[in-house]
Amino acid sequence: MTNEHKTFSELLRASFKSDDTEEWLDVHFTRPIGLAFALFWNRFGVHPNVITIISFFLGAAAGVMFYFPDLYHNIAGVILLMFANFCDSTDGQMARLTGKKTLVGRVLDGLSGDVWFLFIYVAIFLRTGNMFYDEIGYSAYFIAFAIAAWAGFGCHSRQSSLADYYRQIHLFFLLGKEGSELDNSAEQRKIAESMPKERWFARLFYSNYAGYCKSQEERTPKFQAFYEQLRQRYSNPATIPQSLRDEFRRGSLPLMKYTNLLTFNSRAIIVYLSCLLGVPYVYPILEITVYTVMYAHMRRSHERLSEQMTKRLASFQ
Repeated sequence: MTNEHKTFSELLRASFKSDDTEEWLDVHFTRPIGLAFALFWNRFGVHPNVITIISFFLGAAAGVMFYFPDLYHNIAGVILLMFANFCDSTDGQMARLTGKKTLVGRVLDGLSGDVWFLFIYVAIFLRTGNMFYDEIGYSAYFIAFAIAAWAGFGCHSRQSSLADYYRQIHLFFLLGKEGSELDNSAEQRKIAESMPKERWFARLFYSNYAGYCKSQEERTPKFQAFYEQLRQRYSNPATIPQSLRDEFRRGSLPLMKYTNLLTFNSRAIIVYLSCLLGVPYVYPILEITVYTVMYAHMRRSHERLSEQMTKRLASFQ
């Protein structure tokens, strides 16, 4: 670990992305435990990506535990998902402190949450079907599947990806390109096309990542217009005036609470409570209703900010 003479508190602070984007629960609970894990695993030379892969299995096992209606399995699910999240925090903190940040690691990090919740949604769908089978027969499974699929694919994946995108945009204006992972679909597509055919897996990886970036860009047309004008005026991101950065950051900062709510912690807490209380179907219903409203507000507000910043850029000296 670099800066080995620093105290735990100093290392913890260095492992944060930024004060603007860190959640209270992460700062005071997840990140300290993640850092302790990071310091431990780094002694053995374990790469952050290995920790991410471990989290895949922990999160998947948690999903399986939530299928069962009894308290003991559900408590096991809570513990496994918490450890999966600790590992998810560990890999990012290790990467930032050791400089072992890679695009593969970033994609794996995002994929880990998808794997966890895929198993969780399947567990909730089957468990809910079991609960109502005696009353309405196999229709219970069809209805439960439709709700879980709508919540997972129609809501969760879109909400999380855009929340992550807005967070990276905020970090770009706060810390610059080196402190952000704000990527461009066209650039990622070029990388994929430049790969030799025998490197088919790398081509597939970059093509899929380009598609992920493209989906984010298609849902943010006004930000794309602003960002394109910004790049035309300041080809080197380091030359963007600090006052312009600060102005965008001030407008973006109130939205960070929504990017946090739409990612892991709040979702996990609702999963824990709904499964422990024996009402697992509450989680996907909240996903479809309350979370969709938050998502729509966040997106509308960010697009409004981007439109204002485009006008501001036109008059900026």
